[in-house]
Amino acid sequence: MRFSALRSLPLAAGLALASLAPALAQPCASNFKVDGVPMVTGLSYRTWDLIPNRQPAAVLSDLGAAVSAEGFADMRIDKATSAVLAIQETTGSGRPQTLRITARKNGKGTRVDAVFVVQAGQVAPEDYVRKAFCRVIGGARS
Repeated sequence: MRFSALRSLPLAAGLALASLAPALAQPCASNFKVDGVPMVTGLSYRTWDLIPNRQPAAVLSDLGAAVSAEGFADMRIDKATSAVLAIQETTGSGRPQTLRITARKNGKGTRVDAVFVVQAGQVAPEDYVRKAFCRVIGGARS
């Protein structure tokens, strides 16, 4: 599946998302925000959550697998910055959307911050991006 607003969700995926309703009550969904002016400036969709009792290296590996499952191209894990970086270009315009997810030590656990950036003139449905973020972060809770 993709973050892109330009592709519709298959019915099966939509039904699978409905089963995630309890997960959306977590801080991942409530921490979600969007910065920018739709269609005028680029938009930054962002959220964060805490993964208790897991070290950043283990969380980072699971985040990479979850991002890959979302269908991003050019996904890489940068261990030096403890980040997953990915690019998505679904419009055919050659103007990619970028995703950056970091995993940093926070007490006995790990704080995960996610940012999805689309360029001016592009938008993505907030609800879909929020759910996709929470799916990816949820994949690191194992």
